[in-house]
Amino acid sequence: MRLNGDVENSGEGRGLVLVVEDEHAIADLERLYLARAGFGVHVERDGTMALARIRQLRPVAVVLDVGLPGLDGVEICRRLREEDDWTPVLFVTARDDEVDRVLGLELGADDYLTKPFSPRELVARVRSVLRRAAGPQAPRVLSVGRVRLDLGRRSAEADGEPVQLTAMEFDLLAHLMSQPGRVFSREQLLSAVWGQADYAGGRTVDVHVAQLRAKLGDASPLRTSRGVGYSATADGPAST
Repeated sequence: MRLNGDVENSGEGRGLVLVVEDEHAIADLERLYLARAGFGVHVERDGTMALARIRQLRPVAVVLDVGLPGLDGVEICRRLREEDDWTPVLFVTARDDEVDRVLGLELGADDYLTKPFSPRELVARVRSVLRRAAGPQAPRVLSVGRVRLDLGRRSAEADGEPVQLTAMEFDLLAHLMSQPGRVFSREQLLSAVWGQADYAGGRTVDVHVAQLRAKLGDASPLRTSRGVGYSATADGPAST
């Protein structure tokens, strides 16, 4: 499914990958194979707009062409790292030059592909940088307030009683509970949980939060920050 002409989502919830590529044929190929692998994909063809989208959408990874109109890929990576943004970056370039590769890696790029490349290799490299970025495995059990999630068994409890959640409800709650107290915007949640960058899709997040609150009852840790987004906190539901 495509959204706004530049987004494709397979619905498997692996997160959003931002592809920055000004050659339409290459961008379409990258989008196709990443979507088949279960990633949501958003495409930008201009460096300046790409930097803004990275800041807004918080993708799980960026596939970044080096030669771009506006800001080039090297400058985009430089600015992200200067802002202490360590989103995994996979450089793609037509230049087979060791100096380019070394410069990109010194700036903090996570991997490097030279055109032409196999789209299957691209997918494998993206998966690899995501595994490395994840580091040690996250805790298998999350607890915030009176709610407990077992990530391995994908089970939920509120006040010690089991709660039946849909797959998307579970993923949304787990994402919020993974960083207690942090407020996520609707756009960030769409990107991380649904793998989408559909700016009109904020209502989807609201509906799922409402469903979670109904199922969790008084034990719900979900908190609304008006005009900003949602968080999970031990002091329970509220609006601020």
